[in-house]
Amino acid sequence: MGTYLNPGSSGFESIRRGIYVDKSGLIALINDTIETSDKLTCVSRPRRFGKSFAAQMLCAYYDKTGNSALFDDLKIAEYKSYRTYLNKYDVIYLDMTNIMGEAGTERLVSFIRRKVTEELLETCPDLKEDESFSATLIKAAELLGNKFIMIIDEWDAPLRESPEIQKEYLKFLRTLFKGSGTTDKIFAAAYMTGILPIKKDGSQSAISNFQEYTILEPDGFAEYTGFSETEVRDLCRKYGMNFEEMKRWYDGYVLDDSEPTYNPYSVMNAVKRKKIRSYWKKTSAAEALQTYIDINKDGLQEEIIRLISGESVKVDPEEFENDFRTFRSRDDVLTLLIHLGYLTYMEKDSLAKIPNEEIRAEFRKLLRRGKHQKLLELIRASDQLLEDTIHGNEEAVARAVEKVRDSAYAPAFYNDEQALRSAVRCAYITCVDQYMKIEELPSGRGIADIVYVPFQDSRLPALVIELKWNKSAKGAVAQIKDRNYPAVLESYVKEIILVGISYNETKKKHTCVIEKIR
Repeated sequence: MGTYLNPGSSGFESIRRGIYVDKSGLIALINDTIETSDKLTCVSRPRRFGKSFAAQMLCAYYDKTGNSALFDDLKIAEYKSYRTYLNKYDVIYLDMTNIMGEAGTERLVSFIRRKVTEELLETCPDLKEDESFSATLIKAAELLGNKFIMIIDEWDAPLRESPEIQKEYLKFLRTLFKGSGTTDKIFAAAYMTGILPIKKDGSQSAISNFQEYTILEPDGFAEYTGFSETEVRDLCRKYGMNFEEMKRWYDGYVLDDSEPTYNPYSVMNAVKRKKIRSYWKKTSAAEALQTYIDINKDGLQEEIIRLISGESVKVDPEEFENDFRTFRSRDDVLTLLIHLGYLTYMEKDSLAKIPNEEIRAEFRKLLRRGKHQKLLELIRASDQLLEDTIHGNEEAVARAVEKVRDSAYAPAFYNDEQALRSAVRCAYITCVDQYMKIEELPSGRGIADIVYVPFQDSRLPALVIELKWNKSAKGAVAQIKDRNYPAVLESYVKEIILVGISYNETKKKHTCVIEKIR
């Protein structure tokens, strides 16, 4: 076994020894591409979404030196192609993050060529190195009696971390995968995985022959992008975890028409540690979030506020250059946040939103660290609004909602109760620090519009908010009491504040009525 040629199955063996969710069906998708015109596959996913696990699984399956018994009890064993390709190839495996560290001062491409060639010469004594790396690989394939399977993990790491070598690195990949007879003579298939789709060269992909499956368009790879709800239910049942809490914290990613998708890294950590909390903060992606939030292009700050308050926002991902530096518009920044896993994208409506409590917690922590005055002013105003609500200052609450309605944070068309709901969410944005927000909470004999439930061990009261359009705020509070909306909260909190907020289209005015119950 080598490091770059035929690394064996030790990586996947260690994965199997831990808590394991069977994603081996992905192998069948790659099997279907072998020796076809679609044999080059690039799958991009956010950090901590199982990219390296998938790469190590593929290595173990195709590698001649791998342990075939690892797969006999997995889903892939049910497919017709299982035995056809099992441990039948020489595998070239490049973990680009690790290689960048190993290369030191040596040029990256030169290091890769040298290391792979050295291991080829050890494995194949009759091989003679050619000046061209491609020619060496062609000769090696002929002598070994089979073409290679190439697996590149974190393929985009050099573009993210060392943009100065971008041209040389992309040229190297183009040389290997240019779609000519050279590629066909060397590779039976190739699989690349990374965070970003392949870098664009003008309007086209810089390596145009790959079939790409991104977080925006995962197609058949959707079920292998994260954990499904069924898989998370099974884990919770087996390891005694609270499924509803797991769902609230780690669910929310929308991928085609597949089941709800969960962040696999965080789910596994929660199961191993028996503790549901944010594990995202320990990733390097979290460290960069503030940088992207502070970019204020085309009203991006207003969109971030809407997202944090629970809104969905329109995004056009088509012009994104697939890098970490080229931001021509707010859409580019939001698209990057989708690829990083901070947002999820609903293709049908071209909408993005914050997927779950774990990610919302990361936005919460960074919210008050922003550098933009308008953002800080909104947060201070929201702090005051919460205080006024708790103390029953009805006129101040109405004025605060009115102020948001007149700002850039409110919907452009303020013409129905949904628009009012959006303004109220934004006005109470400070609550994301201290409350869990639930919309349309079933309670008593109806459904409350917006409910803010204080986090555990908090002394803050719960807020039950009912909204009315062209009807009275007093009637809104009466409805809360008549339909007994607070009933579901009575065993959790000592004090509940009932808030009725209305908007009169004719008078262009908000009104508010507040009552407290214990």
